[in-house]
Amino acid sequence: MCVQAMSRPGPIPGQDRSSGASPRQASVPATRSGASAARLPALLAALCERLTDDRCVALECALQAATGPDDARVGRFVADEAAAGLARQLRDVVRAWRAEAPGLTGAGLALALATARSLPRPEPAQVVVSGPLGASVPARLTSGVAVEVIQSAATSLLIASFAAHGARDVVREIGRAVSRGVHVDLLLEESTQAADAFATLPHEVHVWHRAGAGGVLHAKLIAADRHTAFLGSANLTDRALSDNIELGVLMRDPKLVHPLVDHFRWLLAPENDLMRRA
Repeated sequence: MCVQAMSRPGPIPGQDRSSGASPRQASVPATRSGASAARLPALLAALCERLTDDRCVALECALQAATGPDDARVGRFVADEAAAGLARQLRDVVRAWRAEAPGLTGAGLALALATARSLPRPEPAQVVVSGPLGASVPARLTSGVAVEVIQSAATSLLIASFAAHGARDVVREIGRAVSRGVHVDLLLEESTQAADAFATLPHEVHVWHRAGAGGVLHAKLIAADRHTAFLGSANLTDRALSDNIELGVLMRDPKLVHPLVDHFRWLLAPENDLMRRA
């Protein structure tokens, strides 16, 4: 039976308890600052990304008792994998293990794999379109995605659009977000009178226009908190949300969403004098 809990390790075999000297240590992959890049960490991360959680756990169990990369238990696990390309991927891991960390036990490799598995896995970006939707390319419709992102906000909404007209579902969801305590900033182009579409929203909504006359606000963005962002070509108009041929992308990776939100928060900072409250 595979035991997932790891007990506190005892002294390394061959180590002098009194002096702390360790004449025989397991070699480990080089760090990022090392002279040569180690492949083993990247291969393990890619393997964890491909395998489902239950298959990751099965591999960790196979590794727990393995003494090294040439242990027969590891070979049997590799041989039993029928998924296309997976056996080759596992053999690449074993080869890197043998070349870069031959003294590392299977339990150590299992711990590394379990660590990678415990990290949050960002959802892949999704294609979002308006207009005709073909069957060959998986995509979602702009109108539904815009509403979904607004509904997902818990603390803040940042919305930018060059033009706005109608878009009643979007306006309604923004009002509901305000009702549940979400802070809302609308960055709108003044020359298109885009703010008129949101005139019925409560006064807690902050409407911003670009300060000065250098260019226009042409960005289209809906960002919920710092976890989800939808950006693309569609303005917040009825035609753009449904009928026009528009293209966008939905991102749920905080590593990508954070800098987007940070950029617009920088634009709104009073000391930069780039945006002004309407």
